[in-house]
Amino acid sequence: MKGIPLLALSIFSTVFLSFTPLSKKYIVIDAGHGGDDYGAVYGSFNEKDITLSIAKEIQKLSGKQELYEVILVRDEDTYPSLSERTDQINKLNPEMVFSLHVNTSSQKETSKHGTEIYVQNAEDSKKLAGKIYKKFDVRKIEERNLHILRETKAPTVLVELGFINNSTDRNYVTSEKGQKEIAQKFVDIINGN
Repeated sequence: MKGIPLLALSIFSTVFLSFTPLSKKYIVIDAGHGGDDYGAVYGSFNEKDITLSIAKEIQKLSGKQELYEVILVRDEDTYPSLSERTDQINKLNPEMVFSLHVNTSSQKETSKHGTEIYVQNAEDSKKLAGKIYKKFDVRKIEERNLHILRETKAPTVLVELGFINNSTDRNYVTSEKGQKEIAQKFVDIINGN
């Protein structure tokens, strides 16, 4: 008789433990600028709206799955300060962080185009940049002493997605098709594809 309660406990434990969810991993997307900080502006286009739209698309394309959850530093037109951003990120202790931006230069219209990636002085950040390099038309990868890179403990990259004052880049990053393609590339990177 002693064996039956032990067997029941064993079956209960096996069933219960098989339904215990694994702790989710977090991926953080920081949509640059926001609120009164428009970032780079060209005509009616501005960086804060472009980065937010792409961040939301990354979150949407990631959908509901068991492996990770995409968290947005901002999901509306607000401006968290740089230290608020890094505090929020460090509390989550994410697997990786993508800070999204749009580039500009001093010329009204520039021939400069493509993606620029800024990395931390850390191997994991550089590896993450290497994955982006395989998916995007990358002009350069450079180590920079920027707040988001310096103060975030997780592997972080700041990605300038293109030049707002280059017509080809601008048309791409502001179009629905371009934003969906950019977002899908990030989802592929997150998924290890």
